Amino acid sequence: MTPRIVAATALRVLEQLRRDPRTLAMIIVVPCVLIFLLKYVLEGQEGSFDRVGGPLVGLFPLIVMFLVTSITMLRERTTGTLERLMTLPLAKLDLLLGYGIAFALVAAVQATIVSAVAFGLLGVEAAGSTIAVVLLAIANAILGMALGLLASAFAQTEFQAVQFMPAFILPQLLLCGLFVPREQMAPALEALSYALPMSYAFDALQRVTADGSLGGRGWLDVAATIGATLLALVLAAATLRRRTP
Repeated sequence: MTPRIVAATALRVLEQLRRDPRTLAMIIVVPCVLIFLLKYVLEGQEGSFDRVGGPLVGLFPLIVMFLVTSITMLRERTTGTLERLMTLPLAKLDLLLGYGIAFALVAAVQATIVSAVAFGLLGVEAAGSTIAVVLLAIANAILGMALGLLASAFAQTEFQAVQFMPAFILPQLLLCGLFVPREQMAPALEALSYALPMSYAFDALQRVTADGSLGGRGWLDVAATIGATLLALVLAAATLRRRTP
């Protein structure tokens, strides 16, 4: 790993995002708008917004970063940028770490703004620390980034990359326990949920927002989230092919 190359890669990705106002709007503005909508959709149901609002603050970065990263990396592949980069003395780890750092910084900004809106402006109540929610949101964003890097290898166009959203992310959102507790699902669906990384990300967030702390089981959820991130990065690295000039 070369720190200078990692930093240069991260700066390049951040510069690309800075020149793309629509992507920045999707990253920052859309989650805030969705939190507002959710607040008033659940206004007549006491306690419902607090139950789902806090965890969603931490899940939005995962969902958004998956979409943004998969499309961004697909552009790198289809435009030949990635192929040119791989002809340079650039390690796969340098490239992946550069992307990870860039999107982690963006996720930190996103999580901070969305948390300020949810906990400050809309009055979401959480038993635990909002800082813990933000930190979990950043970890989830890195997981979404890793999954997006992996998904980009299986798409040929940006439209196909977008299709991975309902095919891969939405089933996890439905089965993670956000809408229905997993123990109340059909046995087959409950068993399937334990194989999905978003389930562990949600469990950790729910423990912080509802119970006030992670506890021993919560740290296992965090470890499972980190493990899923590392596995996705390893598989994503395997899809990067070095070309000789």
